[in-house]
Amino acid sequence: MTREAKEILTGTLAIAVFAVMVSLVTTGGGGSQHPSDGHYRISAVFNMVDGLYPGDDVRLGGIKIGTVESQTLDSEYRAVLTLAVRDDVPLPMDTSVAIHTSGLFGAKFLELEPGGDYEFLSSGDEIMFAQGSVVISDLLDLIIAEGTSKREAPAQ
Repeated sequence: MTREAKEILTGTLAIAVFAVMVSLVTTGGGGSQHPSDGHYRISAVFNMVDGLYPGDDVRLGGIKIGTVESQTLDSEYRAVLTLAVRDDVPLPMDTSVAIHTSGLFGAKFLELEPGGDYEFLSSGDEIMFAQGSVVISDLLDLIIAEGTSKREAPAQ
């Protein structure tokens, strides 16, 4: 085999390996993400999910029990999240969900708080109690405005 033929073969193999890697990354590894993957899907509706993305953690008591699978908008322009939760974690119907942040500016995740209902959520159900994201800049603006108004208030 000539040197030129070896270089062409090596280049072709490198491109093929690169194409396979890109394909695996963009499809999430090619594994099935539905019915037989050990998770059930539930949804939650939020007014704002700023900084939360598909793939982010769903936690219960600080332990990861699932992931945010998708985000869409409903007809009233609210964010609808689909959550994939492990089958071995039954959640009562009155479970609530809130968006939390790891530290002040860390990654966001969903924290579930189970209720006391005797019936459990099943695939396709919706969590009725959802607390949206707090935007840090809005919170800082509120604190600054409160401080300014107290400073400008006449002393009594």
